[in-house]
Amino acid sequence: MIAFNYETDFILENEEITKEWIVNCAEENDFEIGEINYIFCDDEYLHKINMEFLQHDTLTDIISFDYTMGKLIGGDIFISVPRVKENAKEFGVTFKEELHRVIIHGVLHYMGYKDKTDEEKQLMRDKENSCLKTVNL
Repeated sequence: MIAFNYETDFILENEEITKEWIVNCAEENDFEIGEINYIFCDDEYLHKINMEFLQHDTLTDIISFDYTMGKLIGGDIFISVPRVKENAKEFGVTFKEELHRVIIHGVLHYMGYKDKTDEEKQLMRDKENSCLKTVNL
């Protein structure tokens, strides 16, 4: 089950299509969706979580808490909508493209993909791009 929750005035368009896309990306990588909660919020909300749980005094676009067990994906994914908008401008892409990149980024973490080293970042980016090619929004 995938649920979208809102702690801001943002509302995701095409929730059902987005859910299907996430499930398909997981299945293409031999994973199954358990329970994933997306929480869309603002910078202040996510900064508080970053400080409280990770002791990081920085703004970020996404924080994910992983509850995956084996091949059954689960977790909570917090996304700062203003941060995604800023990043889209910075990277020269549409808000929708950057939003979907962040949405699938959290799921890819649950599949075991990391992004600490340059090599890991490149592999993560390649997997994001592969999933983004299949989104029909």
